[in-house]
Amino acid sequence: MNSKISGIGMTSQRTRVRMLERLRSQGIKDEVVLEVMGAIPRHIFVDEALASRAYDDASLPIGFGQTISNPYTVARMSELLRAGSKLGKVLEIGTGCGFQTSVLARLAQEVFSVERIAPLLAKAREHLRELRVLNVRARHADGTMGLPEQAPFDGIIMTAAATRVPPELLEQLAPGGRLVMPVGTAEQRLCLVEFDGKEYRQTMLEAVRFVPLLPGVT
Repeated sequence: MNSKISGIGMTSQRTRVRMLERLRSQGIKDEVVLEVMGAIPRHIFVDEALASRAYDDASLPIGFGQTISNPYTVARMSELLRAGSKLGKVLEIGTGCGFQTSVLARLAQEVFSVERIAPLLAKAREHLRELRVLNVRARHADGTMGLPEQAPFDGIIMTAAATRVPPELLEQLAPGGRLVMPVGTAEQRLCLVEFDGKEYRQTMLEAVRFVPLLPGVT
């Protein structure tokens, strides 16, 4: 593994271990998610000038008005989606820099990821190639309607906030599937939707802060 990926100083494995200790203290219990979070070099997903802050408990800018979520939020959403078992097919709406995508790639058999901002998607694809991630299909598209041609999904994760859970996404959940996304405008909360094949059960969880979900492509 090259030094850029393995990291040195504030991007070293020791720094990642401290991040995992912090995540455990914040309540993340899924050891599979924690192992994945510790294995992926988060610092390569941000600009070099910000690499020393990559493992801090903070979201960081990635350009185009977008951010990489703080490690806790990534771990929490992944833990909620996984629910203690291996995922089959997952849809991610909002590829961003590709960090959450890389986490999902290690937790699921197959990941479909949609990003509306072309230059961001190009960067994310570079990161995925660099880490030799082979089970992700990343697309430049409007994610507000999901990806009905690839449905149903065992899990859907959205990394932008909507005012409500889009019914189009609910229709793309497989029986036993889960959807995790932020809901709200000025005040946002994580929302978990569970589908048992007949009914949808919605649970509102902790406060979060995400960029708003926008339609169209750029």
